[in-house]
Amino acid sequence: QRIWESNFKVYGANKVWRQLIREGIRVARCTVERLMKKLGIQGIRRGKKCWTTIADGLLDRPTDKVNRQFVATRPNQLWVADITFVATWTGFVYVAFITDVFARCIVGWRVSRSLHTELVFDALEQALWARRETSGLIHHSDHGSQYSVTS
Repeated sequence: QRIWESNFKVYGANKVWRQLIREGIRVARCTVERLMKKLGIQGIRRGKKCWTTIADGLLDRPTDKVNRQFVATRPNQLWVADITFVATWTGFVYVAFITDVFARCIVGWRVSRSLHTELVFDALEQALWARRETSGLIHHSDHGSQYSVTS
């Protein structure tokens, strides 16, 4: 119980058992499991993997103009875009961001509770407004559904 409490009550039986072994206390893992169950304590379980997009194999995908070589010799030559999700106390939020490869800084971003195409467009609009001179710019993104256009 001491190890469990000193580790913010997140350690499960396996990590408690490993810490006991490191401290020189030789005990079977099943014994740790049984004692934790008897004390009514358990570790925190990780949630399931959250998929943000489902690929549509029927859509044509644009060619990869950078051939996975993310190198730029000047600002506003290559921007890369992505979407990720962040767990908050009130649930998930989605963050779309655009990074200038040369400067290695985020030039546009947006946060939303829902995953819609507008999230991507808003981040792109912010980046274009912030970096007015964009002639010859390559905008690279993954193949997520928010970046695909069907007509």
